[in-house]
Parts: sequence; structure tokens; C-alpha cells
Amino acid sequence: MTKAFAYLRVSGKSQLGGDGFTRQLQAIRDYAKAHDIRIVQVFRDEGVSGSKDLANRPAFVEMMTALYSNGTKLVLIERLDRLARDLMVQETIIGDLRKHDFGLVSVHEPDLLQDDPSRKLMRQVFGAIAEYEKTMIVLKLRGARERVRARGETCEGAKPFGKLAGESAVIARMCALRADGLGFDRIAAKLNAEGISPRRGRQWWGLTVNKILRANAVSR
Repeated sequence: MTKAFAYLRVSGKSQLGGDGFTRQLQAIRDYAKAHDIRIVQVFRDEGVSGSKDLANRPAFVEMMTALYSNGTKLVLIERLDRLARDLMVQETIIGDLRKHDFGLVSVHEPDLLQDDPSRKLMRQVFGAIAEYEKTMIVLKLRGARERVRARGETCEGAKPFGKLAGESAVIARMCALRADGLGFDRIAAKLNAEGISPRRGRQWWGLTVNKILRANAVSR
């Protein structure tokens, strides 16, 4: 049975509580089951833009480190726009994976990863469309914010974790667990076991705990 990593990404903080991760992982698991592939680890970039380069994707960097170190050579993604929406970033990642003999499968569009000229052209066309769609979303959101400001109303983004009622106590609990020597994943598991709910989504993840503690100047 072939071993593989699953890579998931949602681009907006508002999407963290939606079904994006669930949908992506289910599609990947369905493909893996049908092709005798075993998912050995799942990597999730939370609220990371598809136009960002590799250095700004903590889960992707962690996955690449694991690819080099543990013998797994295959990565499964739901669609190419989960890898990247920006065409140049997308092609750079694909080229880098191939250069080091790592496999990549987009489970909803597996043929696009073939390297004949026609498939490469199709991949680039779809990448350009995804990039265009991302740009249009940004422009629409900008226009909406400007209309709100024109009415004299405030238009603020999501407040940092800790600013809403009850969240300072959650941060205090995280700090106490961290002081006891627990890693981020174990802190997340502890919060879930204690029935402490995150602001969005149904459970805590180590990466989220890491971000909150870093934002509150807590050392690793």
C-alpha cells in the first residue's frame, strides 16, 4: 500500500469554521481508498492565502520537511487551487515536488498533473482562472468595505483571539498547560477534552494554539 500525505488549505480566517477542511479531507480519503493509498499524516494551512509563497505556509513547510525525512513520496490535494491560486506559485510548487521525485495528485483532476504540453496548458489555464477569481473576490470585499466607510460606519476585521468575552481565560489555560511542558498538539487535545470550544470550528488544533500563544507573546 502506497503511503501519502494529505495537504489541506483554506485561505480566509472566516472559513475555518466552515466545511472546507472536512470536504477536502473526505475527497482525499475517498480517492485514497479507491487507489489503495494510506494517508499517514494530514497537514492543514489555516487562513493562508493561495498567493503566498512556501515560506509563509507553516503546514506546507512542515510537510516538505517530512517528505525529505520519513520515506513518504506522495502528496494528495483536493484541487490544484488548494495547492495555490496564484499560477506562478502553483507551477513553482509542482516543479519543485517533481524535481525531488515527489508525487502529487489532485484527486478531483488527476489528469492535470501529467506533463504533456496539452495537460500543462490546461493546468495553466485553470490556474489563471483561479488567480482571476481570487482577485475578483479581493476587489469585491474592498468595494464592500469602501461602501461601509462611505456611510460613516466602521469596518473592522475579526478581533484577535482574547478580545471577546471568556477568551482571556482560555489563553490563561493555554499558558498554564504550556508552562507544564505540553506541546501545542497536546494543549489542543486537552482543551478539547475539557470541553473548551474555539471561536470557530468544532475543535482545537495545535497550529491554532501555536498562533494564539505567539500572538500573546508566549515563547515556544
